[in-house]
Amino acid sequence: MSHTLKLKKGFDINLSGKAEKKLAACDQPKTFALKPTDFVGIQRPKVMVAVGDTVKAGTPLLFCKMMEEVKYCAPVSGEIIEIKRGDKRKLLEIIILADKEIVSEPYKKFSAAEIQQAEKSELVNLMINSGVWPNIIQRPYGVVANPADTPKSIFVSTFDTSPLAADISFVLKGEEKFFQAGIDMLKKLTPGKVNIGVNADVSQDTFSRINNAEIHPVSGKHPAGNVGVQIHHIDPIAKGDLVWTVSAYGVAQIGKLFLEGKYDASKVIALAGSEVKNPQYYKTYTGACINKFVEQNVTGDEVRFVSGNVLTGEKIKSDGYLGFYHQQVTVIPEGTHSEFLGWILPTTKKLSFHRAFGLLSFMNGNKKEYVVDTNMMGEHRAFVQTGVFEKVTPMDILPTYLIKAILAEDFDEMESLGIYEMIEEDIALCEFVDVSKNNLQQLLREGLTLIKNS
Repeated sequence: MSHTLKLKKGFDINLSGKAEKKLAACDQPKTFALKPTDFVGIQRPKVMVAVGDTVKAGTPLLFCKMMEEVKYCAPVSGEIIEIKRGDKRKLLEIIILADKEIVSEPYKKFSAAEIQQAEKSELVNLMINSGVWPNIIQRPYGVVANPADTPKSIFVSTFDTSPLAADISFVLKGEEKFFQAGIDMLKKLTPGKVNIGVNADVSQDTFSRINNAEIHPVSGKHPAGNVGVQIHHIDPIAKGDLVWTVSAYGVAQIGKLFLEGKYDASKVIALAGSEVKNPQYYKTYTGACINKFVEQNVTGDEVRFVSGNVLTGEKIKSDGYLGFYHQQVTVIPEGTHSEFLGWILPTTKKLSFHRAFGLLSFMNGNKKEYVVDTNMMGEHRAFVQTGVFEKVTPMDILPTYLIKAILAEDFDEMESLGIYEMIEEDIALCEFVDVSKNNLQQLLREGLTLIKNS
């Protein structure tokens, strides 16, 4: 185990409604969806099924024409009841009416010893055809990795510091052998190290005992749990470098594929937020319709449902679908009201990073839990340099100048200022504290797209 990485910069957003570590009983949703929009960079997805077809869990549903070998598979077995498209026939969702008992496609099983002895090409072929490959994300750009590439290292973060995040140790309780098998598998894909970031503030962390990987204890405020922050301090990305990242859940899913010979999209998710009556955990499958979990479990009528966390998640409806990479659903009030001089009235009830006159939340320290809504407390305005971005970014990167370089489409400046090391989640906290109300995550993605396509 390496020395503890102590991060001083950052900001913890303590919100009310953290999920109790309790697995609640609930009927499974009737429908599930695979959403191509979950996969950044996917281009011209080609649908492989039609309405009325029956599928098994692990049956390929689509592929990207730019990387045809990687298949995106059904999370459950059942009947395809709708292929939903948007403007210009953009593919939005493939919806499945699930069977009562999930039936999986059979794949070859491996023992732990066989994983170690197998050829890399055999293991990769199984992963790209079974549906687990999209768990592997490439840095730079934050897109699904190309199986033809070889990364210099692979990173896994086993804790999440984002608001109301699911406890990964609780989510993967009992899955330790699958996680270990997944790590053994990933080690075959790189000549470098498999690096695991663990929470240094938790004693006897389960993930600290994983073999065949380099363990890195990390301590600090959000975004300490972001894998991009860990990469920056442990094995930085330069121009021409490739690093792959996998979520802890994705590692366990890969391990389960090899040990049990099936694509298992089951997952434990956290339902959290101030508007949830009973914030707790539920076992379901990737792409689940959230209606069963929120039905009669939400206070108020004007609420926002978010697949993921409030910083980087996706707004969905009460009958919307869980994102492929999301481990939580968050419910908070909609900010449809207006407050006269709301920003200047003295109060300790509002959360703010800034020590402004009207926002005295800093006096409460980091222990108080806040109820926040979606009100932006102002409109978009001219870009103001306050130096605050650097205070919440625990990386040797200057976000203010990086954003200006993106706005100017200055490729050399973008590269020299560290754009290769960032994706949306790494700048989300800057967006939260930005007094100018800029959509910084969207701006960063535009810059990454410019660089990638140049």
